[in-house]
Amino acid sequence: MRVLLVEDYAPLRESVAQALEEAGFAVDAAGDGEVGLWYAQSGNYDAIVLDIVLPKLDGLSILKRLRRSDNRTPVLLLTAKDTVADRVAGLDSGADDYLVKPFALEEVLARVRALLRRRYDARDPIIRVRDLELNTISRIVCRAGERLDLTAREFALLEFLAHRVGEIVSRTEIWEHVYDFRSTVESNVVDVYIGYLRKKLERSGRPRLIHTRRGQGYVLE
Repeated sequence: MRVLLVEDYAPLRESVAQALEEAGFAVDAAGDGEVGLWYAQSGNYDAIVLDIVLPKLDGLSILKRLRRSDNRTPVLLLTAKDTVADRVAGLDSGADDYLVKPFALEEVLARVRALLRRRYDARDPIIRVRDLELNTISRIVCRAGERLDLTAREFALLEFLAHRVGEIVSRTEIWEHVYDFRSTVESNVVDVYIGYLRKKLERSGRPRLIHTRRGQGYVLE
């Protein structure tokens, strides 16, 4: 899953970005509103973590522009303003959630995960596909009761496919949701990681779960 973080205070931006990355998210980070808006309009994000008070363009202005352009990406607002009027203004501008500073990094991660479940209409943090079980909180994956050892990138790829179970997902969609702007672009990188995943999922002769649809992409079913 890919997250955009827009926060002007560098130490906080770096700590939140690191926490998100360690939790397995692909993260793009911006330090001012204009750059943040460019990222939001240029990338395909699963969630946006957005500070309200930003240089050049404030967070509420960014949010209003996104919603006017029919960008429905879930947004978590970060702010030091904690009055009821401030919260109402943020939510009425189109935010999906609101978190007041100072906050614990664990709460940011929990709220981002909740936004993703809402986005993909997944009430249960555990996704099950046949004998595959994927826990989006603990990041533990088991098949037929056996725990699989996945890298962060492999988990991110499997999680994205699991949220779209039964749907054909193109290589472009996978790239846009699993990799950030800093990732090295290689024509076969998605195919390579699909291969890694298949090898682990199909160990001991287990039936295939990730299927190729030639000329279209991949489907988990």
